[in-house]
Amino acid sequence: MSIQDRFLVDLRKAIAIAYDTIATGLAWVTSFLLGYGFAVLPDAWRVLWTTLPVVLAVHVGAFVAFRLYRGIWRYASFHDFRQIAGAVIISSLVVTSVLFMWSRAELTPRSALVLNPLLLLFFMIGGRIFYRWWKEHRPYERIRHLGKPVLILGAGDAGYKLVMQLSRSEAWSVVGLLDDDGRKIGREVYGSPVLGRWNQIGAIATSTGAQHAILAARGTDHTTRRRAFDLCEKAGVRLLVLPDIDELIGGQVRVSSIREFQVEDLLRRDPVQLDVTGLTQMLANSTVLVTGAGGTIGSELCRQIARFAPRQIVLLDSSEYALYTISEEMADRFPGVSLIPFIGDVKDAVRLEEIFARCAPDVVFHAAAYKHVPLMENSNAWQTVQNNALGTVRLMQAIARHPVRRVIFISTDKAINPTSVMGASKRLAELLLLQWNRRVPTQTVAVRFGNVLGSTGSVVPKFKEQIARGGPVTVTDPEIRRYFMSVPEATQLVLQAAMMGNGGEVFVLDMGEPVKIVDLARDLIRLSGFTEEQIPIAFTGLRPGEKLYEELLADSETTLPTRHPKLRISSANSAPGEAWEREVMDWLESTQPRSDGEVRAALARFIPEYMPYGGEAPRPTAAPNVIPFGKEVRKA
Repeated sequence: MSIQDRFLVDLRKAIAIAYDTIATGLAWVTSFLLGYGFAVLPDAWRVLWTTLPVVLAVHVGAFVAFRLYRGIWRYASFHDFRQIAGAVIISSLVVTSVLFMWSRAELTPRSALVLNPLLLLFFMIGGRIFYRWWKEHRPYERIRHLGKPVLILGAGDAGYKLVMQLSRSEAWSVVGLLDDDGRKIGREVYGSPVLGRWNQIGAIATSTGAQHAILAARGTDHTTRRRAFDLCEKAGVRLLVLPDIDELIGGQVRVSSIREFQVEDLLRRDPVQLDVTGLTQMLANSTVLVTGAGGTIGSELCRQIARFAPRQIVLLDSSEYALYTISEEMADRFPGVSLIPFIGDVKDAVRLEEIFARCAPDVVFHAAAYKHVPLMENSNAWQTVQNNALGTVRLMQAIARHPVRRVIFISTDKAINPTSVMGASKRLAELLLLQWNRRVPTQTVAVRFGNVLGSTGSVVPKFKEQIARGGPVTVTDPEIRRYFMSVPEATQLVLQAAMMGNGGEVFVLDMGEPVKIVDLARDLIRLSGFTEEQIPIAFTGLRPGEKLYEELLADSETTLPTRHPKLRISSANSAPGEAWEREVMDWLESTQPRSDGEVRAALARFIPEYMPYGGEAPRPTAAPNVIPFGKEVRKA
């Protein structure tokens, strides 16, 4: 510390001691005056001035002994106030003892001995509170009313924290809060009034001039988010959100994180409750390999895994750019986690053996896959099967030679009664995985789920681009439906399934209710500030391999409950057998190129439930037995 810095520290400490000394003297004199009802006798005045130095010495000495001057007044907190209270109580007891031993406290009002510590606490704590308030508000008073007027939806803990943060922002000026709890209306939150209920936002926005509202209701479900969006849209108010209200309350998110309300917020469901203890036991101090680590699911798996302190994460991807991107992000966000990035193809047995021999992974998440249905259907069918099915076998062959504890295969709802080559290739990989589960000690599980918002090939980015160009937004069919899940939710449930699996299970995620794609398009148009007259929707017809409705279970399967409410186990038919496996492997390992027709014919032979896209209409053409999650379903 420089001489100048030391001087400033000592100066501030001296000023603090001087203030407390003055407060101590003022408290003692005031308590004396109050004890005599301001009619102090001459002899009592003499006692007051005689005892004052003793009181000052004892109190200030105790304050120094209790280290009250190490804290910074600007950040005074309840911890500091507890220290002050302890010092005042102890020193007051000492003062009382000294006075009684000195002169039996003659002419000292007994009430003064009680009033003195109370007044001293008031002066000392009050001074620190005032100083903190002054330091926090003085720089922001001039900018407080310069920002754009905004309403806060929610007057609870999250609303309070948000108003406090916005009071320091030049961008926003809080003109009021709205809350459906009528008891809060007319009261204030951090100086901002609670003006009314949510459904009054139109009139309140008009009277206050607010054109924006921020949703600050903690623990909101999708119904509440939808209601907030509908009310704001009807009122002509732009709805904004924070990515994580709980992190705001914990002080980890700033108002710079405020963003526009997005379609993901309408579809997002309640947060996943993870078994943190179990996941920590599985992942902590372990080496974890993630294939397809640069993809949407693979990269989010890396982020989620890093939270549980693994020894190292091995990232494998065939895309140089994707691998570079996730490696740089992980190194920045999780500097304490060791990362080993590998460029490689999951079909390359030599490369896989090199990775397993060098890194010895304990847990493997297999997310590498070709998954874009129309693109894989024509001209790429053989490459799809090679990558998705043969790549999985090559990975299991490497695992069989190394002591891996768990393998988690990322599957898809399109593997159920598949009509596409992509879906059939993933179903083939599931069946081959069941075969390998019989011969290796590794606990091997598969996890199925539907579409994830924001993933590569998702309709949301496509719709946004079409809206930006002025439309039209293209939807294949007015009745087409899909299950949607956010990327973090999907990966968190994958981790949960990985921990719960004993080997051989196919886990099915709770995808919620299926969403009409046309409704998703309408929401995006509205969120972009347009109407369907301005941005029309055009229907183009089903593409090759597409279904109207996705399913989460095959006709021949039932589900069994697990201890997690959003996970069930698909109780499928047994694995096909070794003769079937040999025939499949002879076909997969063929070096001859295969036409799309040959691939579809072979898949139909190996997977009886596969209905190739072509002459027959894709199955199902009407709404199937949409399975309410949590109920068992049986073959009709």
